[in-house]
Amino acid sequence: MSKVAQALSIAGSDSGGGAGIQADLKTFQERGVFGTTAITAITAQNTTGVFDIHQIPLETIQSQLKAIADDFDIKAFKVGMLGSQEVITCVANCIKKYDFGYFVLDPVMISKGGVALLQENATKALKEELIPLCDIITPNLPEAKALTNIDINDKQSARKAALKLQEMGAKIVIIKGGHTDNSTSEICEDWVFTQDEEFTLSAVRFDTVQTHGTGCTFSACITAQLAKGNSIKESIVLAKDFISAAISNPLNIGSGHGPTNHWAYSLKDKNV
Repeated sequence: MSKVAQALSIAGSDSGGGAGIQADLKTFQERGVFGTTAITAITAQNTTGVFDIHQIPLETIQSQLKAIADDFDIKAFKVGMLGSQEVITCVANCIKKYDFGYFVLDPVMISKGGVALLQENATKALKEELIPLCDIITPNLPEAKALTNIDINDKQSARKAALKLQEMGAKIVIIKGGHTDNSTSEICEDWVFTQDEEFTLSAVRFDTVQTHGTGCTFSACITAQLAKGNSIKESIVLAKDFISAAISNPLNIGSGHGPTNHWAYSLKDKNV
């Protein structure tokens, strides 16, 4: 039996390489974890936008997940872009069937350029079928509002939204504050609410448009650390440092919202 930590990403493919499956695999690799995938959609996109989305047939998604379950020792997995109610139901049923360990849910709903990545009728399925199964959910402010109908502008309002998500079944809620409408603040805060405590993740705000795939990368890093046996808090704190390094050392690729730098953290910390 291999001692190499193994993780799984269930998400869409990004032809631009900055988000989705590609970002997850890069993050897993940087953290010394072997990554496996189940692709839910193929997108045509680059740093300027999303131009086409092709949904993968449900039977193929099921087959991918069965193949992973039959042959790999998955200790943690994340779910990203699903796109439709049918795919959400399909993935939820497979998650119930297979033991993939810790479940990190990144509720991908809207692209950086404003393109809807989740059909309107799918939000209800996300709340009823996936959130009750997850260990950790990592919405940004627009996603948290879409799921809870609560405007979030500080820790108090974030706490209200987190409580609502926990009432839906999520155990731990991380509300990412990067979209906070406070351009004068030099600090970017994320708020973490567990069943036993709450704490804040803080980092210096870095003024850049090179932020494509930040949510994917953050949740993938948490997943990788959990797969390696780190505690939930250790995994979350390290993931914040990882994505902060990725954002603050931009690659400046493309003419739009460029990808983050997935190897930035490893350059300062060789001990993966």
